[in-house]
Amino acid sequence: MKLSGTKLRENVYRVLDEALDTGKSVEIQRKGRTLRIVPDKPGSRLESLRKRPTLRGNPEDLLSLDWSSEWKP
Repeated sequence: MKLSGTKLRENVYRVLDEALDTGKSVEIQRKGRTLRIVPDKPGSRLESLRKRPTLRGNPEDLLSLDWSSEWKP
């Protein structure tokens, strides 16, 4: 999207919200030069999780476990 500084000023919040919603940059023409508003790409919420060990040992050992005495319907 390309805008003049005046058009940006008239609709600054709408333009910024649209850039965030679509992820597309906005170009503003000012004194013969171009300024660009570029929204950063949000990371996955999963990326912020702390890494934890989930399984210690050989996963094949889990296949041979007999849990029938522990399970009660």
